[in-house]
Amino acid sequence: MGFLVLEQLVKRFASRDGTGDVLAVDHVNLQVERGEFVTLLGPSGCGKTTTLRMIAGFESPNSGQLVLDGAVINDRPPNQRDMAMVFQSYALFPHLSVFENIAYGLRLRRLPEAEIREQVAHTLALTGLSGMEQRAPNQLSGGQQQRVALARALVMSPRVLLMDEPLSNLDAKLREQMRVEIRRIQQTLGITTIYVTHDQAEAMTLSDRIVVMNQGRIEQVAPPREVYTRPSTVFVADFIGQSNFLPGTVVAQEHSRLTVDVLHQHLHVPTDAAAAPLQVGAAVNLLIRPEAVRVGPHGLFAGIVRQTTYLGSMVEYTVAVDGTLVTAVDSNPLRAEIYEPDSPVGIDFLDGCLYLLPAI
Repeated sequence: MGFLVLEQLVKRFASRDGTGDVLAVDHVNLQVERGEFVTLLGPSGCGKTTTLRMIAGFESPNSGQLVLDGAVINDRPPNQRDMAMVFQSYALFPHLSVFENIAYGLRLRRLPEAEIREQVAHTLALTGLSGMEQRAPNQLSGGQQQRVALARALVMSPRVLLMDEPLSNLDAKLREQMRVEIRRIQQTLGITTIYVTHDQAEAMTLSDRIVVMNQGRIEQVAPPREVYTRPSTVFVADFIGQSNFLPGTVVAQEHSRLTVDVLHQHLHVPTDAAAAPLQVGAAVNLLIRPEAVRVGPHGLFAGIVRQTTYLGSMVEYTVAVDGTLVTAVDSNPLRAEIYEPDSPVGIDFLDGCLYLLPAI
């Protein structure tokens, strides 16, 4: 059993029109190991924040159990769960200095002043805030305010750190910097962390495992690379990164490979590169990521460039092949010819990058 276990969690809310209930979290099961960084990822309304709030104790499940280190914590109030939350809005006290914001929880515990100063100083150093102790929150940048919010949570030495979209208010460059810092701090402390975001780049960068949620349910739980290369459903494949879904049919099966008819060509795909067992005649979606599509003067598939988008470090193409649009990304535009719209081209797929999903 994991360090933190969610067993058949269900949460319903009354609908706005008062005619019934809305099922926000639908029988969620999850095991989180001690020291693991797990991200709940999904679109707005998928149930990820509600799940986090149930873990924190801010919402009560209608059914199911929350177990922390072997003890059921459903009935424990938030301040008795030994967890700390970092909110999207930072929630800093505007009238308190950085030092006093971080020390606030320790003062509630009535710790000796010398111990408070020692713990706050250690946490300031850990979060890169040393020297800012006497500043007010309105004298800090957004990134610095987020560090204070993180430090205020970490200084309490919680067993579980909870983070609810903490970087959504920062600009893109600062978000990238903070991702690196959050991961560094988490690994330094070895603290069990549950992180909520709708940003796939954050999830891929930070996580040991990603929990992809959709309509209150878990679609897949896996390390970032597996979620990207071996998605369990079309929803996961479409939500994580860009995807080409090409309709096809399994026409043969021999030994350890399947032959699939796609755009009137036969492709050979290993049987283990399929999300589920497939029989001859099965309708499938062939998943191929844009970076695994090669555009050149010749290729297995003949097509016409419909759109060319130059992005400096890469060129993105939309190519029409037999009435189907295929997206390709060339990450070496300086070393390759750039094809303009209406250019005839050929496309090929990189070996080992094909993946099959059952057609919906």
